Amino acid sequence: MTMLTPRTPVKLAPPGRPRRERRAAELESRTRLVGERLAEAGARSAVQVLQQVDTSRAGLTRAEAALRLERHGANTVARERAPRWFVQLAKAFCNPFIGVLLFLAGVMYWQDPADPGVVILSVMVGVSGLLRFWQEFRSGRAADALAQLVTTTCAVRRRDAGGSAATVCEVPMDQVVPGDLVQLAAGDLVPADLRLLTSKDLMVSQAALSGESLPAAKADTRAGDPGGQEGRDPVDADNLVLMGTSVTSGTAVGVVVATGADTYFGSMAGSLVGDRPQTNFDTGVRKVSFLLIRFMLVMVPVVFMVNGLTKGDWDEAFLFGVAVAVGLTPEMLPMVVSANLARGAVAMSRHKVVVKRLDAIQNLGAMDVLCTDKTGTLTEDRIVLDRYLDVHGDEDDEVLQYGYLNAHFQTGLRNLMDRAVIDRVGEAEEVVVDARFSLVDEIPFDFARRRMSVVLSRDPLPGGVDRAEHVMITKGAVEEVLALCTRARDRGAEVELTERLRRHVGRIAQDGNRQGLRVLAVATRSIASPRDTYTVADEDGLTLVGFLAFLDPPKADAARALQGLADKGVAVKVVTGDNDLVAARVCADVGIDVGHVALGAELDGLDDAALRALAARTTVFAKVNPVQKARIVRALQADGHTVGFLGDGINDAAALRDADVGISVDTAVDIAKESADVILLEKDLTVLERGVVQGRTTFGNTIKYIKMTASSNFGNVFSVLVASAFIPFQPMLAIMLLVQNLVYDIAQLATPWDRMDEEYLRTPRNWDARGILRFMVTIGPVSSVFDIAMFLIMWNVFGADSEAGQALFQSGWFVEGLLSQTLVVHMIRTRKIPFIQSRASWPVMAMTVVAVLAGLYLPFSPLAPSLGFVALPAGYFPWLAGVLLAYCALTQAVKTWYIRRFGTWL
Repeated sequence: MTMLTPRTPVKLAPPGRPRRERRAAELESRTRLVGERLAEAGARSAVQVLQQVDTSRAGLTRAEAALRLERHGANTVARERAPRWFVQLAKAFCNPFIGVLLFLAGVMYWQDPADPGVVILSVMVGVSGLLRFWQEFRSGRAADALAQLVTTTCAVRRRDAGGSAATVCEVPMDQVVPGDLVQLAAGDLVPADLRLLTSKDLMVSQAALSGESLPAAKADTRAGDPGGQEGRDPVDADNLVLMGTSVTSGTAVGVVVATGADTYFGSMAGSLVGDRPQTNFDTGVRKVSFLLIRFMLVMVPVVFMVNGLTKGDWDEAFLFGVAVAVGLTPEMLPMVVSANLARGAVAMSRHKVVVKRLDAIQNLGAMDVLCTDKTGTLTEDRIVLDRYLDVHGDEDDEVLQYGYLNAHFQTGLRNLMDRAVIDRVGEAEEVVVDARFSLVDEIPFDFARRRMSVVLSRDPLPGGVDRAEHVMITKGAVEEVLALCTRARDRGAEVELTERLRRHVGRIAQDGNRQGLRVLAVATRSIASPRDTYTVADEDGLTLVGFLAFLDPPKADAARALQGLADKGVAVKVVTGDNDLVAARVCADVGIDVGHVALGAELDGLDDAALRALAARTTVFAKVNPVQKARIVRALQADGHTVGFLGDGINDAAALRDADVGISVDTAVDIAKESADVILLEKDLTVLERGVVQGRTTFGNTIKYIKMTASSNFGNVFSVLVASAFIPFQPMLAIMLLVQNLVYDIAQLATPWDRMDEEYLRTPRNWDARGILRFMVTIGPVSSVFDIAMFLIMWNVFGADSEAGQALFQSGWFVEGLLSQTLVVHMIRTRKIPFIQSRASWPVMAMTVVAVLAGLYLPFSPLAPSLGFVALPAGYFPWLAGVLLAYCALTQAVKTWYIRRFGTWL
């Protein structure tokens, strides 16, 4: 192993494999390679590691550091960069419908550069693309603003050229190089992967890498450290600290063995940059888009041929065919989708949610499985004292009193459990702590003994005969403290700690561990011969008082939030790097049916089919690594689920990227935020529940537009085919079709502001191209029945049965077609009876009125002659009202049958 070689290329997976599998294999390969290098550094002695990275205990000179910085590059990891604005703008117009519209506009321009249809289509395309671009560009900038623009430094030993004396200076983290000696203290971020040279009482928070909520203890290391950590996971090695972690207590000096992409952190980050996998939304939109395009490619030539053969005017037939193509194309779909998603993003921003990718909103609505970490999501991400027990497992205030005295009087840096004990005494008003104690001496914590002791002087009671006495109070790991105890406190009396009682108290501690608690023992002794100083040798002949049990408590609203998600059809699976006992305890506390907890080690031996079966029946996964998390997500997706993943660590980044919707928080590591689609400003599942509802509302309003437009357009084309076959003139001019389509589509711009029925929001919603086709061919012909009825009325009642009366015929069908299209919106938007059981929002109602008035006004307007309209007789309107009422009644009847037959509507 040579840490000073440039970046080592990693052998990638064969290019024929699916992109996501190749990325997973690359991530696993990189992580394994870097892990092996770090394990080797842990196995070697400190002297060997210093020689290997060509440095000394005095550190590098500034000149050496500059050369190494030039050779190895900045100490940064790969990041997902937002594309330039013009690239984002171009991508906003990459849509199959926009392509069709641009093609049709080109054809129309080629036929007649002055054709107003060219302008109409161009405006539709421009508004749709620009709306999408602006929302995504703005959301990207909001996400970038979450990163604080600060320069983080670390303490590095540097020496002058030719000098052996080192000075400690603050160096920006991105300028740390292999061979640097870094000094660490409480609160410091670890700037790179370090091999510890010396350390004292070092505790490191590794949650971003491992998912463990409690800090990890590192070994007390001396200058002559022999190594010997070979074969261990670098995260678990007690003489290595890794980039992405932070120091919670203690001090250390370490030599940098890897920086940037060569670090354990960087090996994972580097595999997560590039094109993202297709999500549920991408697949659904693509399928629906090409379904409608294929339908158009079939119907337009049929209309063209029928018109050309029956009328003999092939130029006019061609223009009419183009107009039908425009009518069949849901050209406002990109705009309606963008407006829906943009409105959803704005609504979610009010709940402290930043949507980075608009498509993620719909994916939230489709999500039926949420994989989430435990720490900070289900729990409060803090350590509390859960219980204080005597030797029989009963709660005892005396145990809390002694635990408080030990924590309160220690002079070193208090750890999280010490703070939890002190906080608990502050909360428990019934617990009274004897105020007569003062500190005499302490024996600090170290990782060999795994305990710490304080010696206190207890003053005599006023007016009493007692003399001041010294009391030792010891707190630490159960096994270590029990080994020093000869007696135990049993209901206020001291008794001998027999083997039977020793086994009994051991079971009490084990029961706590099985419940996911971190258990410490508390013991005491009175000092017969008081003195000023005490040593480890005095920690003997102790009396066991009891146990302190700690946990990261569940959030008060976690159970309610989980139930809310369950009510919306979203199953929650906990995927954590923490241990199985802790995970099971927390999940049980918040109402999750735990069952069998699958460990990461179990997953490695499973093929994809076996993992799919395991993922389907398992609720809690523990001790899983980043590659395993991503595999779980892919296994659930392969089983047909739309998967969301909530995480905030580097160990979550791969799963965040592979999920249909990746969710992170603003306090997450940068790579997790960059991999996510949605960023929560508060780590709260109730926010997600609102996001799910918003996603389903967004999807529902989008599918409304698609089904309304597709069925209406299909009915129109069917009517055109019938009319073209039997009527000696065009049933409607091409310009009339374009105007009708434009007025209808403008009315549909209010769709994103419509409301959804409560019943619709209760279950996950997904794209169903076959369902849309079925809906289109079932509901579309209903409008054709009344179009044909209006043809017969215009032909027989009003005498529009020749070319002389074709303008009247076309005007009458135009008005009926536009009003029926507009009114059917209210029939289709709900499975209930419209206007009675379910009413549209006021923007939809307002746009309906505008469209109806526009349709009635156009034949009488100054534009009528240029558009080919003539004024309609007064006798036309009672017939129109009758046709529309009959249309609504039949549509409601067909809707009732359709719901009974297929069990769905929207």
